[in-house]
Amino acid sequence: MDVVKIASGRQLASKWLKTNTLLTNPYIARHIPPSRLFSASNLRAMLASHGTVVIKPVRGGGGIGVMKISGSGGAYRSTYMTKTHSFHSFSGLLAHVNRARKGRRYLIQKGIQLATVSGRPIDYRVKFVKENGVWTFRSMVGRVARRGLFVTNLCRGGMQLTAAQGIRRSLSSRAVISKKNEMRNLTRVATQLLESRFPGVGQLGYDYGIDRDGRIWILEVNTRPQ
Repeated sequence: MDVVKIASGRQLASKWLKTNTLLTNPYIARHIPPSRLFSASNLRAMLASHGTVVIKPVRGGGGIGVMKISGSGGAYRSTYMTKTHSFHSFSGLLAHVNRARKGRRYLIQKGIQLATVSGRPIDYRVKFVKENGVWTFRSMVGRVARRGLFVTNLCRGGMQLTAAQGIRRSLSSRAVISKKNEMRNLTRVATQLLESRFPGVGQLGYDYGIDRDGRIWILEVNTRPQ
């Protein structure tokens, strides 16, 4: 089962389930990185199309099990936390990934070239909570990856900034208002979708990435945001 209920609201553990729901709206779909369920053929095709992908457990959080993979044509690299492995064949890469997966279902997502702060990737967490029947923005913060990592999770040493500080330092001061407003609008529309599909959802944490061209991407949605 992908869905359970607890007192704080309905929980949706499956990233794939949430991604497919969001893809039903054309406006939201433009902000979802190309994604597929993990298989050998899908990994090969995604690498051929995008050059770099991120793979992550369908169920999980905290950056655990998230790997960045790049390459094609016989030269591949896989990074997990601070460790990078190189491979001279796709079969070698695949064997390594399958050992790490340990049979768990994984999602493949196009690698996004995130804007950076001092050379470190930054993304944004927007927390949206239903209070007395009304959805309310609780927080919007930037998270800068610890030096040497590509994941931004605070539990992995990431540094927290205000969203305005993050946008100003990674893009420009001129972009602050428009990017914050765009994330808020995406959050409202996506939440309508998720709540209509999964009644009982009461709190959502949206992870947004802004790439080097200023385009906003929905990287993940959590129903147990920290």
